[in-house]
Amino acid sequence: MKFSSAVKYSTVALAIVTSVEVVYAFCGFYVAKADTKLFNQASSVVLVRDGDRTVLTMSNDFQGDPKEFALVVPVPTFLERGQINVGDPAVIAHVDAFTSPRLVEYFDSDPCMVEYERDDVRRAEVPSANTQGPGRHNDLGVKVEAKYTVGEYDILILSAKESGGLETWLKQNGYKIPPGASEVLGSYIKQNMRFFVAKVNLKEKAKTGFTYLRPLQIAFESPKFMLPIRLGTVNANGPQELFVFAITKQGRIETTNYRTVRLPTDINVPEYVKSEFADFYKSMFAEMVRKEDMRAVFLEHAWDMSWCDPCAADPLSPAELKKLGVFWVKESEGGAVPAFVTRLHVRYDRAHFPEDLVFQQTGDKANFQARYIMQHPFKGATSCPAGERYKSQLVVRQNQEAENLAKLTGWDIEAIRKKIGIMKATERKWWQNLWD
Repeated sequence: MKFSSAVKYSTVALAIVTSVEVVYAFCGFYVAKADTKLFNQASSVVLVRDGDRTVLTMSNDFQGDPKEFALVVPVPTFLERGQINVGDPAVIAHVDAFTSPRLVEYFDSDPCMVEYERDDVRRAEVPSANTQGPGRHNDLGVKVEAKYTVGEYDILILSAKESGGLETWLKQNGYKIPPGASEVLGSYIKQNMRFFVAKVNLKEKAKTGFTYLRPLQIAFESPKFMLPIRLGTVNANGPQELFVFAITKQGRIETTNYRTVRLPTDINVPEYVKSEFADFYKSMFAEMVRKEDMRAVFLEHAWDMSWCDPCAADPLSPAELKKLGVFWVKESEGGAVPAFVTRLHVRYDRAHFPEDLVFQQTGDKANFQARYIMQHPFKGATSCPAGERYKSQLVVRQNQEAENLAKLTGWDIEAIRKKIGIMKATERKWWQNLWD
């Protein structure tokens, strides 16, 4: 997420601040993926959940002067120093790659071959901080419950009696709070939530040698399985993108206060989408958001972490899962780790998402991935009846692919047909079959 130097407050400071490969896979080729890097103003969080225990990893792609960075996160309970950690961004990138929607490709065989691989073709075509004045905050009803330095961050744990006092305290201590934040802060105060506040410690950051800000992680216990997003809409410049990677033992997660909608999947698209997959995916997602009036959360991936088919990336190792806070992982044990990952994608603003996201775990372990299929026609010469039939059927297939693409993205179908170069099927003369 890019931030203006005049803004110290994350536009997603919600609960979060954030932030053509070719790989052989199964009987086709994985050729492109739609990862979180496609979207500006995108935040990514990893939620590890089992029972009442939660580990939240907040990815940050802050662009700008580190001294301008600050994060305010409502949390349901007091956090001790040991409950806060600085994470590894490479692991978040790995789970992003593993769960990204992807494009796969297949190649038609010679229709004149005796051993025509009908099964493969059919399968491919199925659509299947440092405070000022130690006592001054008392008059404002704000209490600094703890101060920590964790990695390159100075952390405060705050509680407050009323939102006006908290807003004043934050401003007095160098946090630029946008107009309208007081109302949202007040709703969290009424829920007896505390506030996790982070700033960059420039001296400590220099020691790390990193040019970027690493993810922050917090571990806590709460019966509430939710993600506060409303603070991020207060000073947001347009809709925000949020990716949630949830890892559980039981199965897929879904939102309970908004509809969870599966993205279209296993749909054939024209060949040229290979070179325009990023534009295709962004347009397709925007069309889905439009159809749902920006009031839905979209499922992009749900899969057992122990395997994948097709693989955009290898599954995460036990060591990587442990870095994300999967606390039931024991690296000394062999075999598959019981870890099911759900990838949710939501585009939101204050008008359409007036409530924080509330989740529930389900027992659904059915695998799902947003996958789009590119079927290359046979390019060689065909001099047999089957070849003639293939050419005729190919035109029908290409028209269907054009219709699929137009429906998914809202793009003009005639422009798509022109780009594909679809030729109308040539009608055979009445006499051409006379002496065959």
